[in-house]
This record gives sequence, structure tokens and C-alpha cells, in this order.
Amino acid sequence: MNKFALLCPGQGAQSAQMFNLARQHAGAASFIQDVLKQTINQHTLADVLSSTELLFENRYAQPLLVAATLAHWLALKEHLPVPDMVAGYSVGEVAAHAVSGSLDVHAALELATARAALMQACVLQPQRMLAISGVAVADIRHFAASHDLYVAIITADNKAIVAGLETQLIAAMPHIATLPGHDITYTEIAVHVASHTPLMQAAVPGFAQVLENTLKNAAMRDTDVAVLAGITGEPVTTMAAIRSSLLAQMTQTIQWHACMDALAENGIRFALELGPGSALSKMLQVRHPQIACRSVADFRSLEGVVQWVQRQREN
Repeated sequence: MNKFALLCPGQGAQSAQMFNLARQHAGAASFIQDVLKQTINQHTLADVLSSTELLFENRYAQPLLVAATLAHWLALKEHLPVPDMVAGYSVGEVAAHAVSGSLDVHAALELATARAALMQACVLQPQRMLAISGVAVADIRHFAASHDLYVAIITADNKAIVAGLETQLIAAMPHIATLPGHDITYTEIAVHVASHTPLMQAAVPGFAQVLENTLKNAAMRDTDVAVLAGITGEPVTTMAAIRSSLLAQMTQTIQWHACMDALAENGIRFALELGPGSALSKMLQVRHPQIACRSVADFRSLEGVVQWVQRQREN
């Protein structure tokens, strides 16, 4: 039988419609209703969902993205095969552990909410993220270091996201065109924290305590379904490894290209992105065309998702 993977996205594709598909399932709709009642900084998540400005604020975006991913999982899991592997991009790694069964769903939401707040507290000066493509990663690393920036995420051999203080990022932009490469482009990312860089170091002790509390509350467990650690692309299944991976990825570069390669190396034949958005499925399709990839965002009904998965299993 063809091996199957699930992909859990990070920030970037959130919208007011991000829960619409999952609401077709009664149990998922109830979960969404409970989530949207949650209050963060005096705003309910329902209010945030209707505000374009608030929707892209880190403190709200992280829990909403994890909630949307898990809502789709709750709506679909009874009709999908057990995944052979799960991969999560940035905060999506938290959701991935809930999908794998190693985290309770509500514990994953609590982790995402705490993670967002702790990271936001590190923003003492404005921070930004910038995607650069058409330049070898080694050259992007050198460029970032020479401008007091950091490589936050590597998505391909010639694509990476750099992050740092806004003033330094703006000062560095005019120099990108001078880098060696082909069809060089750069795009600002709608994330206003320097995720996966040493600028998040102050958040580590607090998040370590949150993870420790999750362990003590028996909301985390070993699992048979491996999740790929974002910082290495290696599969993790034990509580100790899960804790270590989630903690390390706050300040270390996400090796998303290695995660995609690990899916291919482990014989994954088709993958479903749990949304919102379809960035991960598109990246995987480009890097490994032999893997059939779709996102729930591509479908108008949950039945359509299930039928596509069934066809892939039978191919």
C-alpha cells in the first residue's frame, strides 16, 4: 500500500474562511466554536478571525493556525489512513504532534498560545522576515551574517527565509540584487517576529517550563507515528525527543528542505496538507514530483478530500 504523509502548515495563509471546510463536520464545528471563544489580550479569536489586521499578529496567528489544522484533522481522521509520517512547518510542528497522537489536541493549542506569547515578548524592537530565492543557501547564509541577520528557514537549495531586526533587514535589501544567482527575488513575509533565530532566546526558558507542565499533566506521550523534527528532518517519536525538538526550533534554523527529502527517502507516495493554504504541498510537489500532493484548501468538500486520498491509496 502506498505510504501516506500529512503536512501541517505555518503562518502565512490564514484568512476569515480558514475554518469553513472543517465546519462541514459536526464534531470539528463544535471544536472550532470552543476555540473561537478563547480570549487572548482581550480579543476573542472570533473577533480576530474577522480582522485582517489582527489575523496576522503573531500572538493570534499561531493558535489560530494550529486550531485550523487540527479542525481539518478532526473532520477527516475517521476517513483517512493512519499516516506513515507527519511533518509540520514552524508552529505547524506543534500541530503535527497532535496529529501523530503524541499531544492532546487542547494541549497543542495551549502550547501554540504560550509559544506565541513568549515569542512576542522577545520583540523589543520591530522584527521582520524576508524570503530570498535564486541564491545558493551558502551565499544566503553569508549575506545574512554580514548584515546581522539570520537564516530562519531553508526551503530549497536556492531558497531561504532570513530574519532579524527590521532596521537591519531594510538596510540589507538593496544588496540582495548583488548576490550571485539566477532570477533573484525577495519578498517580505507577513510574520513580525524573527522566528527560528537567536533573537527568540529569551522565550526558551518559559517554553521549556510549558513543555514540562505538559509532560507532568500526561498530555504528551510516545507515539508510533513519526513526526519530522524541523531542525534536522529526523523522525521523532518519544516524549524526550519531542520536547527537545519543539524547544530547539524556536531559536534554530528550520531545515524544511531536509524534511521534504526525508519524506521521499522514507517512500512516501502521497501527501495531504491539512491547511490553511497550500504552500507546503506545492513546495513538496516541486522538490519531489513523484509524490502526489494536495491540500485540503484545494477542495470544496470533505468528501472530495477523502475520495482523493482513497484514489492515491489504490494507485
